[in-house]
Amino acid sequence: MKKNQFLQRLIGLLIAAVLLHVVWYLASIWLNQSMLPTPQVVYGNFPKLIEKDIEIHFLVSLGRVLAGMGIALVIGFLLGLLMGSFKTLNKLFDPLLYLTYPIPKMAMLPIVMLLFGLGDASKIIMIVLIVFPQVVLAVRDAVRNIPSHYYDIYRSIRASKGQQFIHITLPASMYAILSTSRISLGTAISILFFTENYGTEYGMGYYIMDAWMRLDYPSMYGAILLLSLMGFVLFLVIDLIGWVTMRWERV
Repeated sequence: MKKNQFLQRLIGLLIAAVLLHVVWYLASIWLNQSMLPTPQVVYGNFPKLIEKDIEIHFLVSLGRVLAGMGIALVIGFLLGLLMGSFKTLNKLFDPLLYLTYPIPKMAMLPIVMLLFGLGDASKIIMIVLIVFPQVVLAVRDAVRNIPSHYYDIYRSIRASKGQQFIHITLPASMYAILSTSRISLGTAISILFFTENYGTEYGMGYYIMDAWMRLDYPSMYGAILLLSLMGFVLFLVIDLIGWVTMRWERV
C-alpha cells in the first residue's frame, strides 16, 4: 500500500469516527435521557471501568475470540485445501457440510454447554462452529476455481508440486481465507457476546449485560466501545497479515 493510500484510508477513518460521534451527541441531546449519555460522559467514565477491572474482561474475551478463530481457520484451511485438491475427499465431506451448514448454530448452544460445560471450551467451540464451515467452503471453492492452464504453465517448466502449491494454490486460498476471516470476525464477536451471558463472570458480554442490569449506562456504552475497538483492531490485523503474506498485492 502506497503512502498516499494509507493517508487516504486514515483520513477516511477519522472522518467516519467524527461523524459517528456527532450523530451520537446529537441523538443524546435530542433524547435527553440517561439511557443515552453523551460521548463526554461515556469517555469520562473510563477510569471507573478500569477500577472495575475491565481489562481482565477484555483480555478474556480477546483470548476466546483468538482461540476460536485460530482453530477454525487452521482446520478449515487444511480441510478446504484437501477438498479442493482431491475430488474423492470433496465427495466425502461435501454432503456433510451442506447438511449441517444451514443449521442455526445458536440453537446448538444448549447442546454444546451440556457436552463441554459452561466454561471457555463451550464458548470457543461455538465460535469454531460458526467460522469453520465458512472457511472450508471458501478455500475449497477458491482452489477448485483455479484455471487448469495455470498448472500447465508451471508443469511445462518442470516446477515441482511444492512450487505449484506455493505459487498458485496458496495465493488463491489466501485470498479466500482472508476474505472469509473479515466476514466471520464480526459474527464471531457477536456469538461470543451472546455466549458470555451464560456460565461466566468474565468477558465483555457479561460486563455489558451486568452494567445494563444495574442501569449503569455510561459503563455499558464504554464496554460496548471497547468491544467494538477489539473487532476493529482484529480487522486491521487481518489486513496487516494480508499485506505481509501477499506481497504481490503491494502497489
